[in-house]
Amino acid sequence: MDLTALIITLLIGAVAGWLAGVLFKGFGFGLLGNIIIGLIGGFIGGNLLNWLGVSFGATVIGQILTAVVGAVLLLWIISLFKKK
Repeated sequence: MDLTALIITLLIGAVAGWLAGVLFKGFGFGLLGNIIIGLIGGFIGGNLLNWLGVSFGATVIGQILTAVVGAVLLLWIISLFKKK
């Protein structure tokens, strides 16, 4: 992976993590938190949507949407185990 691809991946993760935070809790988690949530969400969303036979395309917008789906699912699962 070259530097450009790494930067794009991190930016997609940051945007997806921020969007998932806004959709799920009403706010983001800071830059590092958004990147981590977005990257894990991208992995989860990519595998889940592939398993379901759904694709948002290979564009940057499609990759962000896939990561947001996975990140929201991740945040929902975390909220099930987190005490209130």
